[in-house]
Amino acid sequence: MPRLAGKTAIITGGAGGIGAATAQLFAEEGARIALVDIDAAALGQVEASVREAVPGAEIVAIEADVGQESAAARIVERTLSAFGSLDILVNNAGIRSYEPLAAAKAETWAKVLSVNLLSYAYLAREALPALRRSGKGAIVNISSTHAFNPRAGMGQYDAAKAGIISLTKTLAFEEVGHKVRVNAVCPGLTLTPFHVRRFAADGKSEQHLRTEQVDHNIQRRWADPREVAFPILWLASDEASFCTASVIMADGGTRV
Repeated sequence: MPRLAGKTAIITGGAGGIGAATAQLFAEEGARIALVDIDAAALGQVEASVREAVPGAEIVAIEADVGQESAAARIVERTLSAFGSLDILVNNAGIRSYEPLAAAKAETWAKVLSVNLLSYAYLAREALPALRRSGKGAIVNISSTHAFNPRAGMGQYDAAKAGIISLTKTLAFEEVGHKVRVNAVCPGLTLTPFHVRRFAADGKSEQHLRTEQVDHNIQRRWADPREVAFPILWLASDEASFCTASVIMADGGTRV
């Protein structure tokens, strides 16, 4: 039997690399999916791709800015209206900023925190009643290795990712009595469309990036987004029934 048969999942950041890969893998494993992103065009492309790869996939695309608190309730309402239940929430949405903290602007802090941290809290809050009713609810929050290895120049992003770890553990402790598990995955260097576009400007093709050796991790390579989707799948499934407040590093052995 598929590992997510009969389950409904919300996946935010669904038009990006990890979100799209997670959506396809969840569909392959029998889940009904509410795919959320602010980019309507990219969201439509991912929805079409999943339907093509998984004939009969049950999927609804929801265009929303998760950085707005009001979006959380609407996303959950749309999901319940489409599928009648909710079992899994994958908080994956994220944006980047490149400002040293000495020059970091208030508006940048507000934007990064609203998407990268507060959206996780708001969606969890709105989803919890349905997740509790599930009896086997699961939240998987996507953080980053940089929650533990922060860098110069991306302090706002890295601070938000560190906050996700604390949020994950606190929520796990609070929800254990309601049988809702809460865990996190920390991806390392992952070859998402964002990075493909970024390096294309430097003349590096996607094929070059897939084959080049890097010093970021001991496997010396980029991850394919599907390699990150698998630990997300496992934590969302009943196979991880004894895992809560856990953090999985999907990072190829990132160098400290």
